[in-house]
Order: sequence, then structure tokens, then C-alpha cells
Amino acid sequence: MSDPLLNLSGVWKTYDAGDLAVHALRGVDLVVGRGEYLAIMGPSGSGKSTLMHILGCLDTPTKGSYLLAGEQVANLSRGRLAELRNKFIGFVFQSFNLLPRASVLRNVELPLLYGGLGRDERLVRAREILTRVGLGDRGHSRPNQLSGGQRQRAAIARALVTEPALLLADEPTGNLDQTTGAEVMQLFDELNRAGQTVILVTHDPAVAAHARRIVRIVDGLVEQGEEAAA
Repeated sequence: MSDPLLNLSGVWKTYDAGDLAVHALRGVDLVVGRGEYLAIMGPSGSGKSTLMHILGCLDTPTKGSYLLAGEQVANLSRGRLAELRNKFIGFVFQSFNLLPRASVLRNVELPLLYGGLGRDERLVRAREILTRVGLGDRGHSRPNQLSGGQRQRAAIARALVTEPALLLADEPTGNLDQTTGAEVMQLFDELNRAGQTVILVTHDPAVAAHARRIVRIVDGLVEQGEEAAA
């Protein structure tokens, strides 16, 4: 694979639990190309949340190599990790994580404010991405005025507004009913077809089936990836 977006080699994550060292990840190797649609699956306690935190630059490995867009991030400072997150990664969480008292438009533009963009450009970008996810007419609504599916679409818009190289979604349909969840997954499918790199972290086989490749993690070890069913 030429010019991979993510490249993990021999990644360990060990937590100190008093007299006992807990190895959450035990030598993970994983390469993700630009434009891939990948699902990471695993049971509770398998290490998939730890792996997601490392992929998203929310944590760093105890040892091993992690290259994000060619930059070694394994030993970076918290400040530099925050810069990389804002530049390269958009997060979508199960619980939406929208600010309840801010409008949908304000929620979506906030990552651009942290990035230092001017107000006019922030508003243009936020409105454009809301239209792209089907919420062009709901910018002035508060999150509690939206359905669960609309709130997740707003969260996806917020993740996309910085034009990240990677969209990292953690159980993105976990708080949605089956029909609404299917609609949200269709949006991820469309984004990937347009060239967006997407990684889904999930325990749900129906969600993972949308990806083009599935990687399973068990006891801190990544098993051989498999092509998802068409």
C-alpha cells in the first residue's frame, strides 16, 4: 500500500494497576490507506477502545510506532497531539456530544473557531457541511429540537467541517433505532464513496458490514483483516 494514512507497528499500551500491569494492546500492527472504509470489531475489554484512542491521538502507545500521515506521533506532547487531532481527525461519538445550549450551526462551526478561522468563513463552511448532511434548514435549532438521527448528522457535520483526513466513529448508531441507524450508516457510505477515509469502531456486525474491510481485535491483538461482504 503506497502512502498509507495510518501505520501502526508493534504498538503496545500498558496500564499500571498497582502491582499488576494490564496490557490493553499487545503488539498491534495495522495499516490503513487513504480512502479506506474500515471497521474495527471486538468484544468488551478486547482493546478496541484503547486502539481507537491511540488512532485518534487521544492517547499514545507505551511502545511501538504510530505514523499518522507520515508523522511519528507515538511520543508527541499533548499540545502537538491536539494540533494533529484538529488537523487530521474528525470524531463521531455514540452520545453525539453536542453543546445543548448552542445552535446546531454554532456546534458545527466550533472546531473552526479552535483552528483560528474568521467568523464569515466559519459560517460559510458550517452551512455548507450542514447542507451536505441534509440539515441545511436546521442550523438555528438547538440539539434538543432534533431527532436522534438529526443530532448524529449534526455531529457528523461537526466532524467533517475541518475537512479531516480521517473520520473516526465510535459506535455511531448505538443510541439510534434500527431505521435511523441505517440512515446514518448510508451517510457514512456516501462520504466514503466521495473519498473520505472512515474507521468505524463497533461491536455491531450490521454496522461493520458497511465497511469494505473488517479488523477484529481480541485480547489486545489484531486478527487478520477480512473483506466485508458486499
